[in-house]
Amino acid sequence: MELKLHRCSITELDQLVLISRKTFTDAFASQNDPDDFKHYLQTALTRETIANELDHPQTSFYFVKNSKETIGFLKINDAKAQTDIFDETSYELERIYVVSGYQGLGVGEWMIDQAIRLAQEAEKDYIWLGVWEENTSAIRFYEKKGFTKFGRHPYYIGKDKQMDWLMKLDLTTL
Repeated sequence: MELKLHRCSITELDQLVLISRKTFTDAFASQNDPDDFKHYLQTALTRETIANELDHPQTSFYFVKNSKETIGFLKINDAKAQTDIFDETSYELERIYVVSGYQGLGVGEWMIDQAIRLAQEAEKDYIWLGVWEENTSAIRFYEKKGFTKFGRHPYYIGKDKQMDWLMKLDLTTL
């Protein structure tokens, strides 16, 4: 399967909102309280919120496309746009989601490789992300790609305080 990385523009906002809500819902709705989850969708993944994020000069969204459709997306934050750390020598990979029908086909690994490439091109020392501590399959996936745990931070779904592992990949040794 041939994949392409395409930087999102404001003209693609509706598509970005749709895939953001769909992939997040598919991944986590069944594991969260319905009211808390609904609140999260109505605050964090609205058209207005995502438009503001897309407009931030230190945030980039990328669609992942095959020959037919958009099958995933990335959100990368630099410096002050990061949700934690705020290190000029790093990129935060805040979101990496693959449409459910394409999971398990190597798309996620390709996406991580693209995020690493972008960070290297920007001469970053490392790339980091937060992953829900209960998402053991994602943690194993990141560990296989060379990421290591280095801290934790809270992540709220509505009123539910969850904990994320912070994981990073040192790019200076690659």
